[in-house]
Amino acid sequence: MSHPTDANDSSLGPASEKKEYTVSKDMLPISCPLPSMKLWDSHPRVYLPIEQTGLATCPYCGARYRLED
Repeated sequence: MSHPTDANDSSLGPASEKKEYTVSKDMLPISCPLPSMKLWDSHPRVYLPIEQTGLATCPYCGARYRLED
């Protein structure tokens, strides 16, 4: 059984490939890296407080997340 962040899973994108991501409310809570990203070449998962301001920046990689309505 493979883990969803398996390095051999070609359906997953590179971690923090872009520097800004738009996310929706149905994706809350938001973590960096996102579940759709590979984790083997990234930093530890961190949950971001985005609900109040609609913006959050990852303290590890600097990726910015913007919450859409």
